[in-house]
Amino acid sequence: MARARFGLALAVALWLAAPFSHAVIAPPLSQPSWSELSAEQKRVLAPLSGEWDKMDGFRRKKWLGIAQRYQSLSPDEQARMQRRMTAWAKLTPDERKRARDRYKSLQKAPPEKKEAVKQKWEEYKVLPESEKARLKAEAARKPTPSRAPSKAAIAPKPPPPANTPLPAAPGIPAAAR
Repeated sequence: MARARFGLALAVALWLAAPFSHAVIAPPLSQPSWSELSAEQKRVLAPLSGEWDKMDGFRRKKWLGIAQRYQSLSPDEQARMQRRMTAWAKLTPDERKRARDRYKSLQKAPPEKKEAVKQKWEEYKVLPESEKARLKAEAARKPTPSRAPSKAAIAPKPPPPANTPLPAAPGIPAAAR
């Protein structure tokens, strides 16, 4: 009886393990290099041409999806997309990372904060160009977390001279120090 149970358990275990032994992990499909893009894709994605072959596959896939939808956009939307791609291509990798992180944090923000950011953006858009330039220059002077000096870069406070008496500690008599 025990042998029959053992045999049954072994058969079930082998049966369950069989699909996993044949599983093959397929590598992610690589996205086309710049030279493999169609003429239309190259025209739409031209601002990204210098970066294209350095991009991760999933980012190329995202841009290819945008290029596919490009023809369905109005001429104004197409021009706007071209301006944004050009601006994006000019950003450093660190600036792109910060932009993605800000976007992700805004997506997770409560609706009130999203609405406040939207309101500030609407107010900013109607400002005169001179005021926008002033605000941009002011923001450039402010240290951001990545531009702030690290703790290692800040010099530690030097220790007090050896003959300086230590401050009184509560509960410890001066003679014991």
